[in-house]
Amino acid sequence: MTNIQDSPVILKIEDLKTYFFLEKGTVRAVDGVNLQLRRKRTLGLVGESGCGKSITAMSVMRLIQSPPGKIVAGHIYLRKKGREEYIDLTHLNPRGAEMRSIRGAEIAMVFQEPMTSLNPLYTIGEQIAESVRLHQHVNRKEALERALEMLLKVQIADPRQRLGEFPHQLSGGMRQRAMIALALSCNPSILIADEPTTALDVTVQAQILDLMRELQRDFDSSILMITHNLGVVSQMADEVGVMYLGRLVEHAPVRELFHHPLHPYTVGLLNSVPVLGRKGKKVLVPIEGMVPSPIEEIPGCPFAPRCPKVLPVCTQQSPLWREVAPQHFVACWLFGLSTD
Repeated sequence: MTNIQDSPVILKIEDLKTYFFLEKGTVRAVDGVNLQLRRKRTLGLVGESGCGKSITAMSVMRLIQSPPGKIVAGHIYLRKKGREEYIDLTHLNPRGAEMRSIRGAEIAMVFQEPMTSLNPLYTIGEQIAESVRLHQHVNRKEALERALEMLLKVQIADPRQRLGEFPHQLSGGMRQRAMIALALSCNPSILIADEPTTALDVTVQAQILDLMRELQRDFDSSILMITHNLGVVSQMADEVGVMYLGRLVEHAPVRELFHHPLHPYTVGLLNSVPVLGRKGKKVLVPIEGMVPSPIEEIPGCPFAPRCPKVLPVCTQQSPLWREVAPQHFVACWLFGLSTD
């Protein structure tokens, strides 16, 4: 197996801050996130609901509604196909021609609920063909042929019939396959999958994950997998980033993170997951307390009010981001009190 570091970085997120300015206060949905996505690799982004995972993805796609949302700081660097230099997506007009050309052709997204993402007024074939025509400049017949080819690739039943059907005529699993076909129809370098299996039953979930792995190999795509399901991450990801209240608290290769979690929040997430098939009984340990409001200003570590190992410094200063093992980073004062 090749080293993760051997793959070139195609997406860099540096100190990203996305805030929502509301009457009752400022919601710091993403508050200083740093991430790197490498070519042909899968990066899992995990955390509780409301921790900023989806807003991070929407920021990359430049789909944050303004007002009230705004990227207030940071950079999102993308290396386009066949290019060595990076472009900063935060400098592009979200509604401009260049950003529209990037969506679909360079970065595509599979949303959490395809029923609300697919247009109910157009057939599945028309929606895939429209994306193909926009980015590849082919005629309608060629675009529909490409749509049929993609439906075949995602192994949807009766693909020619599905071309002429509307989203409400498809089952949940079929709609998710159609969304993946739409996202990959222009062979993007990066696929962002936001909770792609949440609304599906276990059998269909497994099929969708197998399909995504197969298509990643076929298209040489990188995947940013956003989920709260640690089981999905263990199957799909090469690296994992753990988010809490808009901040990244730990980042490591997937096996390293599962076998040697460092941040108390990561440990809590793993301890709260049931394990089937293991001899003896695993006692599930819930994480005490509730996630603070994103409007609340917390001077120190945001996890301090819930942390079982809290130190006095945790409530006073934000922890430093440190590499405590090869490729294993953590933001926690338990690993940041040395004077080196």
